[in-house]
Amino acid sequence: MSSIDRRTVLKLVTGGAAAAAMPWNAARAGSRIAAGAGKAVAQDEELAIVFDQRLHTRLARRGEFATGWQPSESLLLGESAVDDFAFAGARTRALRDPRHGKGQATIVSGLAANGIEKQVEVQFFQRYPGLAVLKTRYRNTGDAPLEVAGWRAAAHELEQRPDGFWTFSGASHTDRRDWVQPLAEGFEQRNYLGMDSSDYGGGTPVANIWRRDLGLAVGHLETVPKIMSMPVRRTPGGAAIALEAERPMTLAPGQSLETERCFVRLHSGDHFSTLQAYRTWMAAEGLEGPEVPDSAFAPVWCAWGYERDYTAEQVLGTLPKVKELGFEWVVLDDGWQTNEGDWAINLDKYPGGEDDMRAFTAEIRRQGLRPRLWIAPLAADPGSEILFKRPDMLLLDQDGGFQKVTWWNSLTQCPAYQPVVDYYVALVKKIIGDWGFEGLKIDGHHLNAVAPCHNPAHNHAYPEESCEQMGAFWSAIHRAAREANPEAVVELCPCGTAFAFHSLPGTDQFPSSDPLSSWQIRHKGKTFKALAGDRSSYAGDHVELSDNGDDWATTVGIGAVVSTKFTWPRDIENPKLTPPPGGLLLQGARETEWRKWVDLYREHMLPKGEYLGDLYDIGFDRPEAHAIRKDGALYYTFYADEWSGPVELRGLPRGRHRVRDLYNGTELGVVDGSAARIDVAFKRFVFLQVTPEARA
Repeated sequence: MSSIDRRTVLKLVTGGAAAAAMPWNAARAGSRIAAGAGKAVAQDEELAIVFDQRLHTRLARRGEFATGWQPSESLLLGESAVDDFAFAGARTRALRDPRHGKGQATIVSGLAANGIEKQVEVQFFQRYPGLAVLKTRYRNTGDAPLEVAGWRAAAHELEQRPDGFWTFSGASHTDRRDWVQPLAEGFEQRNYLGMDSSDYGGGTPVANIWRRDLGLAVGHLETVPKIMSMPVRRTPGGAAIALEAERPMTLAPGQSLETERCFVRLHSGDHFSTLQAYRTWMAAEGLEGPEVPDSAFAPVWCAWGYERDYTAEQVLGTLPKVKELGFEWVVLDDGWQTNEGDWAINLDKYPGGEDDMRAFTAEIRRQGLRPRLWIAPLAADPGSEILFKRPDMLLLDQDGGFQKVTWWNSLTQCPAYQPVVDYYVALVKKIIGDWGFEGLKIDGHHLNAVAPCHNPAHNHAYPEESCEQMGAFWSAIHRAAREANPEAVVELCPCGTAFAFHSLPGTDQFPSSDPLSSWQIRHKGKTFKALAGDRSSYAGDHVELSDNGDDWATTVGIGAVVSTKFTWPRDIENPKLTPPPGGLLLQGARETEWRKWVDLYREHMLPKGEYLGDLYDIGFDRPEAHAIRKDGALYYTFYADEWSGPVELRGLPRGRHRVRDLYNGTELGVVDGSAARIDVAFKRFVFLQVTPEARA
């Protein structure tokens, strides 16, 4: 690729004042950008966006073009789009944002043949190298109104390479598909951030495509959920990505439409670094997870192995084994209540009502364990008293219809209606402050997002308030729990959906949420660790949901909290849910294996280490690898159906390091940190600890 010289860069930034105000080191970065016709450029040291005479753009990373010309920002008119705008000018201005610090904005404008004026503002901040923040405004300068369907932004395409592509999507899908997938031929995924079905929707507003050498990510940076799509598709020449929003409106003469704040980023490796950058930006906006109690990392036993028809005697009878194996949390799951909605105690199981429930939690604590209670807020069953007394709490669509929660055949309540918030705040304070539970397991696939609410009783400023206030609802629940017990742990488990980032401030622990495979546990874990950092804990969910029902290596190796739902001293008869191979009863070889892994977990406590997500590409590196730094050691876990050969131990400092296979308790030799490779042979996994030789 040819290079562009400093003089050409100065021409691209139109006007002498603009050239004088170029971004930090922009001229140095621009001098390495490959040549191409252009009218304006916005850039920092990492990323450049070049505009041509039609306001189409190309992206370049570290001086090399990564994409061809694309109509990246367009106004959608239904079946057509306005995407050609005659370049009218560009200017720059310095930024000093109280949240994000120093930066620079480049504003590029143009005019379409039908009189639509387009203005694109691109912001770069020193704190976020390579992260371009975009906002586009369209104004109707003509004499006639224009029917608009929506807008598209950050639409770009990466060229094909022999190894193909992988993708990450933060959107939820009803079929519970993988968040990280290869892009097979014909791949196309809308990645809608609204409701995929009546009770599945929402997520994290980031999507990513990447090759072995280069990745491209897009998303929005609003502090509340927004309904839009992040389409990804294979193309004849590569892979394409964009942001799209349906915003039907009539754009009257003189009227403007503005998009949400979006971003685009080129990167190396998988989706981890982009999600870290997104988390850093959002933290500066005031959106981050709470400081979590130490108990959020304690091993978890859940009574769900006994299913809904459990008895209190079964749960209490299992506690000695729970304690013996090193578990600390005891989760009382679905079945303690009369119904979803009223959340009254089932008197068939607790004849003394609240007195019996208080005695139940007291017995758990007496045995040195921590009680946690399952609830599914925002769901009201037909026949429940709350549905009869307070039908005004329901979320209604524009036709007055209900939003259903399919698993419990319930109806959804509106999280943006204050009486709903007050109702659940009072319930949480009773559970924690009165009944004596020390944590909550908040569960249900309807908890990620809701549809726009048209209930006239709620007096919403606009229907999407219900969608945008979901995170605020969880924050209110979290505050209530902590007010009742400052050490309370709130687990948010939106079954099978993608993690909704805007709910992070109300989350102490996020599980892999009904994983369909060990692969899901691992890539969800990598994703969540990028989004939450050390501000929360990630749990692998019940190990019985992993491959073969026994893949502890997946949970322990990625630094997730261990969890199980074993039964003891016997299995239940006629389970309604399909048990893993061999059932759920803890005995014999299974008990030996469970005990071994819990001991390894407690000894090394990897969730408290630093997850090194940039060292390995979860899509392209084989065998799949995860690394954690803790207490001067590095831990590596490699995964494959079967492997025999060398593995690379990335991230080690210089010097000699001793390698130990923790699961088998064997020494594997010494490696040099400057080029650390070691031969291993394994099936399913190998779990390694690497320490400086002087420490061994």
